[in-house]
Amino acid sequence: MAAIISLARSFHRPLASSTTHSHLLKSRICPLWSSSFYFCLPPPPLPPRTTRLRRSHRPPPLAAVDPFRASFSSSSATAPMSSVTDDNNNPLLKDFQFPPFDAIDASHVRPGMRALLKKLDSDLKELEKNVEPSWPKLVEPYEKMMDRLSVVWGAINHLKSVKDTPELRSAIEEIQPEKVEFDLKLGQSKPLYNAYKAIRESPDWAGLSDARKRIVESAIKEAVLSGVSLEDSKREEFNKIEQELTKLSRKFEENVLDATKKFEKLITDKKEIEGLPATSLGLAAQTASTKGHENATAENGPWMITLDAPSFMSVMQHAKNRALREEIYRAYVTRASSGELDNTQVIDQILKLRMQKAKLLGYNNYAEVSMATKMATVSKAEELLEKLRSASWNAAVQDMEDLKQFAKSQGASEADDLTHWDTAFWSERLRESKFEINEEELRPYFSLPKVMDGLFSLVKMLFGIDVEAADGLAPVWNADVRFYCIKDSSGKLISYFYFDPYSRPAEKRGGAWMDEVLARSRVLSDDRTSVRLPVAHMVCNQMPPVGQKPSLMTFREVETVFHEFGHALQHMLTKQDEGLVAGIRGIEWDAVELPSQFMENWCYHRDTLMSIAKHYETGETLPEEIYQKLLAAKTFRAGTLSLRQLKFATVDLELHSKYVPGGSESIYDVDRRVSQKTQVVPPLPEDRFLCSFSHIFAVTSFYPCYLLILVWYWASTGGYAAGYYSYKWAEVLSADAFSAFEDAGLHDDKAVRETGHRFRETILALGGGKDPLQVRIFPSAPFDAFKKGISNNVSFVQHS
Repeated sequence: MAAIISLARSFHRPLASSTTHSHLLKSRICPLWSSSFYFCLPPPPLPPRTTRLRRSHRPPPLAAVDPFRASFSSSSATAPMSSVTDDNNNPLLKDFQFPPFDAIDASHVRPGMRALLKKLDSDLKELEKNVEPSWPKLVEPYEKMMDRLSVVWGAINHLKSVKDTPELRSAIEEIQPEKVEFDLKLGQSKPLYNAYKAIRESPDWAGLSDARKRIVESAIKEAVLSGVSLEDSKREEFNKIEQELTKLSRKFEENVLDATKKFEKLITDKKEIEGLPATSLGLAAQTASTKGHENATAENGPWMITLDAPSFMSVMQHAKNRALREEIYRAYVTRASSGELDNTQVIDQILKLRMQKAKLLGYNNYAEVSMATKMATVSKAEELLEKLRSASWNAAVQDMEDLKQFAKSQGASEADDLTHWDTAFWSERLRESKFEINEEELRPYFSLPKVMDGLFSLVKMLFGIDVEAADGLAPVWNADVRFYCIKDSSGKLISYFYFDPYSRPAEKRGGAWMDEVLARSRVLSDDRTSVRLPVAHMVCNQMPPVGQKPSLMTFREVETVFHEFGHALQHMLTKQDEGLVAGIRGIEWDAVELPSQFMENWCYHRDTLMSIAKHYETGETLPEEIYQKLLAAKTFRAGTLSLRQLKFATVDLELHSKYVPGGSESIYDVDRRVSQKTQVVPPLPEDRFLCSFSHIFAVTSFYPCYLLILVWYWASTGGYAAGYYSYKWAEVLSADAFSAFEDAGLHDDKAVRETGHRFRETILALGGGKDPLQVRIFPSAPFDAFKKGISNNVSFVQHS
């Protein structure tokens, strides 16, 4: 225990070096894991189509059985946002309260962004000319100037994520260099940099709030990281690197997108897909229908298998056809690794340029650059990962032995030689046998409308808020998207959010994420309100309604919705009025997963689960014995799942701290070396997982928020580059946070409400205005979070 306490204390860093890039990076994407599925699923972008799905190929309207499918009007409300041009034909340049998602198309991107960038360039010159080291003359005009870019560019990139077309991709690709050029000009503005330093050195510094101090410290730190202090020749080299990194990261993403799109397997013989549940057969037939096989049915086929997550997971977990599982698995782990779509050289060049950038900035490697604005250091992140790895290894070895013994008991010919395309299948069979739980049989108890009702009831109890439908108030990008408002206990409106739940392989990338649309801000309020209210969007990729059935969810999809809503709550329930650190802005990147992972715990809370687990046809509540089995199954294969996450985090740090591009090791050598200590079953020789590791190499999997000086930084990198460890780091913090509720008594409604109020007033309300390790639900030593959280994590995997 003494070693753990020592480790915990050494994690804390002074405020000056714990500021963060995370306020720049809005999108919070889920980790590469599924606790019901051994092979982790990276969230690759899904294939674009030149046209949207034909309405005749989609299921009939299901408003009667699933209101999430109901269409609604999308007229835009009037708004206080100032216009940047008189161009009345471009929706990007009009006044609006909510982005006109229904009106924006690719033709608006080039002229709209160029007009906006021209106006912002003029505003920047004016600000530099008249800048003074004061809040009203520096920070406030800067926030106003940049907000429109944040909203407009965010809307464009959001549409690329959920409604992609080749035309939109081309428009963004063309305008991106111009935007990066402006970002660099802003990030390297010496007048602004000097003004921020003057504020820090002024007699008034001691009187500033914690939030304002963090804004200033972050601006100074990030200006340096943006190259503001470089000599002219080195700054020119730095800028070229940034432009090239942007191109390469975009190329990486597009290769993954196109490689995923490229794979389609049509099956006409039902024997080949024996074992797939009815919901998966329905989805496969529906997919085939969209591909031109209009008469496809779940019963008679044909069926189309893709690398889209619901299709891929279903095959790996349920297909009895081992050859099919092998084919799909090999296709998945070799995406974007051959021919014109090969990302190998793209990755190497990205790593090379990141290293060059680090050297220019005076760091030894890119990981040090990344950690310069995080809670951790490279050594402390590695120390935490190794502590958790050593705790997970024996448990993972035992997991595999249990799997082999079970497969042997079932007479499986492959029992003595289980490999990657067997583990998910036999894990599911073992879980069914051990806990008598079948994910597919549980789906009828988790219909999306009931799940959302239960989630909204939970947050009402915990945080005293009401979530109400507000469909029609804001424009949306698809008829399946819902719009909501949130009110406090007095009925006062405090925020809004969009929810886009269903997979759309033709136009929407995979994975699940939360993102910012508008941030809470005192400066950007209008004449009617004292503060602008925050707006978020939450996107998932679960199975859509099939036939007359509503969207029926797996328990893991339920966890995903709770996870993303945790991110959204931190954005929407903030009480921070300083816009630059409101909500999810300004929070250290290795702490941003705290509220999301915290919310997942409530999926196992009896009252919460029973409120959402209602059979969609009969209304029957999930039987008590099944709930108990879900609880028992919570730690099933926890060692294996933990080890998998640790593999991703470790290989990420290795590539960004120790790998030498062009040296004796290839990127795949590094992956295999790390796998020796983090994978019980070694990867295939041809495994090219890195070629689709979008978290650390892609550009638009993570949309930048243009808030402070370093506005270009995250745009040119995968958001989790040298930062994937953050999932485990924040897991430690969230374990401590939920323990506050456990200590108060989960069966004591009054205690839960009181603790929920404290959670809202601290974790959710303070935003990025306070050091995360100083944000405590209960008054306690600042290091208790790590001391208790590490212990909980180690115990969890060791006692699985």
